[in-house]
Amino acid sequence: MTASDRPGFGISLRLLSGLLFAGMFVSVKAVSEDVPLGQIVFFRSFFAVIPLVIFLWARSEFPGGMATKRPGAHFLRASFGALALFGSFAAVARLNLAEAILISQLSPILMALGAAVLLSERLTKWRIWGLAFGFVGVVVLVWPELIAPGQEDVRLTGYIIGFVAAGLSALALIMVRSLNKTESPGAIALYFVLASMIGGIATLPWGWITPDGQTLWFLVLSGLFGGFAHIAMTLAFRYAEASRLAPFEYVALLWPLLADLFIFRLSLSTSFILAAPLILAGAAIAAIEKDTQNCTN
Repeated sequence: MTASDRPGFGISLRLLSGLLFAGMFVSVKAVSEDVPLGQIVFFRSFFAVIPLVIFLWARSEFPGGMATKRPGAHFLRASFGALALFGSFAAVARLNLAEAILISQLSPILMALGAAVLLSERLTKWRIWGLAFGFVGVVVLVWPELIAPGQEDVRLTGYIIGFVAAGLSALALIMVRSLNKTESPGAIALYFVLASMIGGIATLPWGWITPDGQTLWFLVLSGLFGGFAHIAMTLAFRYAEASRLAPFEYVALLWPLLADLFIFRLSLSTSFILAAPLILAGAAIAAIEKDTQNCTN
């Protein structure tokens, strides 16, 4: 076993990253009723820069690794990612945490479809099955709101925003695949955070609040949790293969579930319980297809 082949350590880091991301979303939801969306995005991004820069500097990737020959591609990736961040936080404000995170699991499924459309990759049977499971899962999840219009407009809006955010995240991931061939992961991550900061502060003219001590603490935590979560995930893929980590992607849904039940005192809907296995199965099939493709290349 080499220093970079430590699957147990890699799995532990992946589980840690899921817990840290959950902490980020809990912090965001805790302030979502009082703090404007753009202000939340700015604080999340600003305080994520601190651990990211320290991490990149320790790896000798800052500032030298920030140089790029593909500014246009970085702009697209960062823009898609920043818009996805806005959308995911808006969904969190309107839905249970577990529901918002579940919808985000559509990203790898939509990424498979996007790769087929935008990159002319073959639409394999795995991708078709993944899309089918994901589509059925979404229908099951939103069906109660579709058959009772007007009663749950906020939740239906949250579902729509979450789905759009998952699509934008899929586009960002497609751009990451392209950028990874020539650019450093540090540059990709940092440019995304900077774009999110710019997008967040651009909303300042529409009115920000002066947060009290507790609210400010949650805003700072959202950034620190997000920054350290990204670092943990990056290191997880350094110490373990993606195929080993894939099953643990879905453990991350446990933390939002527990947060809904014990922090926000929110109950689980029947539609969520029925939809979760379908959407997660679709995401798992997309992951299997990706791993199979990697093994044959």
